Amino acid sequence: MCHGFSGTRSSVMPWADGLAEAGFDVEVPLLPGHGTDWRDLEGRRWREWAGAYEEACERLAARTDLLFAAGLSMGGAIALHAAARRPVAGIAVVNPGLGFYDWRVRYIGAFRLVQRTTGPIEEEGAPEPVGDEGDYSLTPLAAVHELKRLFRAVDRSLPRVTAPLLAFRSDADPVVPPSSLERILARVRSTHVEVVRLHRSAHVATRGAEGPLIVERTAAFFARCAQDPSARRNAIGA
Repeated sequence: MCHGFSGTRSSVMPWADGLAEAGFDVEVPLLPGHGTDWRDLEGRRWREWAGAYEEACERLAARTDLLFAAGLSMGGAIALHAAARRPVAGIAVVNPGLGFYDWRVRYIGAFRLVQRTTGPIEEEGAPEPVGDEGDYSLTPLAAVHELKRLFRAVDRSLPRVTAPLLAFRSDADPVVPPSSLERILARVRSTHVEVVRLHRSAHVATRGAEGPLIVERTAAFFARCAQDPSARRNAIGA
């Protein structure tokens, strides 16, 4: 399971803990540049984030029969990227990122050369910090540039995603535009797709009022995938 951009494990731990209680073996890696401060994030590359997640996948695959990929926001994109590169039995994503609301991001390659940072996105109804987030009071534009590069790489890989997909989408999400999930659904070749709308959740829905619903639906979805012969064949690369 993968957290999002400038986030930490705590953002998805209710989801991870719920799946663990349901009998799943779960790993939640802390991505490079996260959980410290924005200066650490500034010098990181998107391949470091994707690589840390795939290393966790390797560890988990070594001790389990079937591997599932999951993630929140940017973490959802990273989970999809991994699913395009290795066999998985199923994928679950919450408000997965693949684009931006701010049109200026299309020029981020130039902006980052003249402006170092910007402010974080303010989200009404966001969950309270739990103490391990670090200092991300500023967002380095170099890291946003890497995020954009990640999204491009994920977009190119989506046609190679064939595992069953469960996607959760908050009705009101000021961080990730609806076009992100629309693009994902249009380009994946998953054998089965389910979309669950969240009516009472902000962007970090895993820590919101519908967090228990996310756990319940994910556990049931993964259990069905584990019993589906076609998903099992996909999971072992047959």
